[in-house]
Amino acid sequence: MKFSALPALLGAILVAQEAIAHPGESAAEHAQEIAERNAYFKTHKRSLAHCAEKLKARGNDAAMHARRSAMVDGLRKKRSISQEKPYLHARDAEEVLNKNHKSNLTNVHPDTDPAILFAGNNSCVLTPETTQGPYWVSGELIRQDIHENQEGVPLTLDIQIIDTNTCEPVPKAYLEIWHCNSTGVYSGVNANGNGNTNDTSNLDKTFMRGVQLSDDSGVVTFNTLFPGHYTGRATHIHVMSHLNATTLPNNTISGGSITHVGQTFFDQDLISLVEETDIYASNTQELTTNADDTIFSGEADGYDPVVEYVLLGEDVSCGVFGWIAFGMDSTAAYNISAAAYWTENGGVVNSDAASTSTRLSS
Repeated sequence: MKFSALPALLGAILVAQEAIAHPGESAAEHAQEIAERNAYFKTHKRSLAHCAEKLKARGNDAAMHARRSAMVDGLRKKRSISQEKPYLHARDAEEVLNKNHKSNLTNVHPDTDPAILFAGNNSCVLTPETTQGPYWVSGELIRQDIHENQEGVPLTLDIQIIDTNTCEPVPKAYLEIWHCNSTGVYSGVNANGNGNTNDTSNLDKTFMRGVQLSDDSGVVTFNTLFPGHYTGRATHIHVMSHLNATTLPNNTISGGSITHVGQTFFDQDLISLVEETDIYASNTQELTTNADDTIFSGEADGYDPVVEYVLLGEDVSCGVFGWIAFGMDSTAAYNISAAAYWTENGGVVNSDAASTSTRLSS
């Protein structure tokens, strides 16, 4: 199936959202992203609501609650945070926008029932099925820790992949994520609006990029840092799933099919907390809120693309543990254009790069 852009829709988006795009991305490219997303959702499921009962019956929810509770306890011990101190559950609102997302469960203790702590509307919700943006780099490393030597608020992200056709978790799928650092810069690319364009060494950098293989429960975990912001986009992380890919000797993947391309977001209240810390506060680029982000406002229509989370300590600088599930159509195949390729000799620019994707099958 190929998307056909609707001229009227494209025109309207161009007028209304001239400035809202990734750095270096034209208004036309950004408009096409939104048109393609809207066309896709006219014929495809927006959420995993139809899978909720099946997943609950097979014990998926209980297993995820137990898993995430144990992970939070482990992270607190690793960072020498007293187990007696409360940690904050800061996401319990039914509305995605126009509401304070600070939960009334602000004094949750470690002995709180995991089924309460980790329950939420996002346990079975589809994250945005959109385009990859202009900064995807092909050939990233298979690894769990992707923060390298960067500074920022620690973020552990636990992601479960569910097949929208069978309502079953998807094991042995590669999930790739990438996002900007605390000052709004993506590694692996050299482009206007992405940090210092004279710093060509950024093309060889790989921070905040990585790939993980899902386990038997369809889950992957990344250790990263909370993403910063840049002009025109709300704080977000890109996600992409690969099926039947081959693992190469250099610890990267090749081949197979790309079955999901999306973005996930964060609570505005959490973003505000993070932005008050030193390294993030030094970022002079304009902060775009979720409410003002074109892609977010479209994604939140009918489902919630925001990560559930707890703060590991009494202060956000102690770290954040976040989790989300998303639906993947295992029969889908996308043709994705990389901005660059990571090779044994460093980064190589793709001169034919585009920021949109084409769905080849359904």
